[in-house]
Amino acid sequence: MFPKLPSLKYTHTDNFFIMAGPCAIEGEEIAFEIAEKINGISDRLQLPWIFKGSYRKANRSRLDSFTGIGDEKALTILRKVGEHFGVPTVTDIHESREAEMAAAYVDVLQIPAFLFRQTELLVAAAKTGKAVNIKKGQFAASSAMQHAAQKVVDSGNTNIMLTDRGNMFGYGDMIVDFRNITWMKQMGYPVIMDITHSLQQPNQGSGVTGGLPEMIETIAKAAIATGADGLFIETHPRPKEALSDGANMLQIDLLEPLMEKLLKIRKAIL
Repeated sequence: MFPKLPSLKYTHTDNFFIMAGPCAIEGEEIAFEIAEKINGISDRLQLPWIFKGSYRKANRSRLDSFTGIGDEKALTILRKVGEHFGVPTVTDIHESREAEMAAAYVDVLQIPAFLFRQTELLVAAAKTGKAVNIKKGQFAASSAMQHAAQKVVDSGNTNIMLTDRGNMFGYGDMIVDFRNITWMKQMGYPVIMDITHSLQQPNQGSGVTGGLPEMIETIAKAAIATGADGLFIETHPRPKEALSDGANMLQIDLLEPLMEKLLKIRKAIL
């Protein structure tokens, strides 16, 4: 199942799709470097993809953490990437007033996991007419997503995606319950597994989020085997230099071999 996006390439295949890119938009040069690499992989493997990047990071552990390069500057880069490579783009919004602004630049508005119950935010995103990707709260059961999606539907928009990003487990750790993929697929929307955020180790004593990137392949394989329609993967050529979430990003040179393995799994289960 694919989201309804006219510029999403290769939807004629039986492949899954990916949302991939940096955590945050750090600048035009690095955004294009990442997008060019992913686009080449997409063309070689006929893998549909959506470029992702946050124009602003609102949920930070510390006040001195990187939040962005400026809203308009980052959104303009997102639009440039989409137009240059002919691919859809996605970014997250945090307040209802941001929906209309971001919708002028991107194709998909993403509702962060912590905010998936915010009615005004969901309604504002829905009313832009853009596709809406709702992330499941780390604290919520998958059944709660039906109500979040219904708010968007009741606001006149049925172009919805649902994303799992794991659940909080103990202190500062996440765990993935793959039953959520099956349960959310039964709601009738494309379901995405957020691989990299589900491997976060948030709220560390240092105030810098940790992660388990060595487990990316394991979670990705299980998600595809379970029937996920898409994967959300944050990737960067130099994760240690990334300004946000570098601890759980995928090194971009590892993306293509991982996709090749996952496509074999996808073919085997169809």
